[in-house]
Amino acid sequence: MELCANNEEVINKQSLQSEGFCVVKNVLKPETCLLLRELYAKDQHYRSTIDMQRYNFARGQYRYFNYPFPEIISRLRRYFYENLVDCANEWSQRLLHEMKFPADFYAFEQSQYEANQAKPTPLVLKYQEGDYNCLHQDVTSEKYFPYQMVFLLSKKDIDFAGGEIILAQQRPRMQTIAHVINIDQGDALILSSKYHPTLGVKGYYKSNFKHGVAKILRGERYSLGIIFHNYVGGDGD
Repeated sequence: MELCANNEEVINKQSLQSEGFCVVKNVLKPETCLLLRELYAKDQHYRSTIDMQRYNFARGQYRYFNYPFPEIISRLRRYFYENLVDCANEWSQRLLHEMKFPADFYAFEQSQYEANQAKPTPLVLKYQEGDYNCLHQDVTSEKYFPYQMVFLLSKKDIDFAGGEIILAQQRPRMQTIAHVINIDQGDALILSSKYHPTLGVKGYYKSNFKHGVAKILRGERYSLGIIFHNYVGGDGD
């Protein structure tokens, strides 16, 4: 599986730092997207499967990868972490946060294990007609990376209709800003995991970011989620 569809993928760091999200076009080749979708049926790659309707927070299903990851998952995590770490440290500085993120992804992983965060978080999500995902955050502990990614594995308007990504930016004492994001197969969305430093008249303040998926109107939609931090717990829990 190859990482990029071309050598022109560009992270718009200015947009990411000002808006809290940005889109990266043509990260994965169509054949890589297909192979990742086909992995969904192979139980040996996953530590758990979640039926979202059972827990009453959405409709659809997702599966968390287990160690060892398929090579493409490991490469994506390392490649994008190391290209986002400068933004992450700027995020920390703007929010006067104590977190300092190492330049090397393996050093970040080691810090996660030392904090008892060893439960892997990359996942594939499967939505069918009528499915959706409510607004939420993928943060369960204090040690987290401020950005995460969603890669669309299905072809928009061919494999499915609907299913836009919804971002809700909640600002203190102000109304929520809704962002509706359309990406296509192979594209990636980089988004704030929890807080975004928003510039106000007195400096930066925290705006709370949540994300979800609008209802699937037709077909079947697969996406890959890359979360750089782990969850608390042992390998394969």
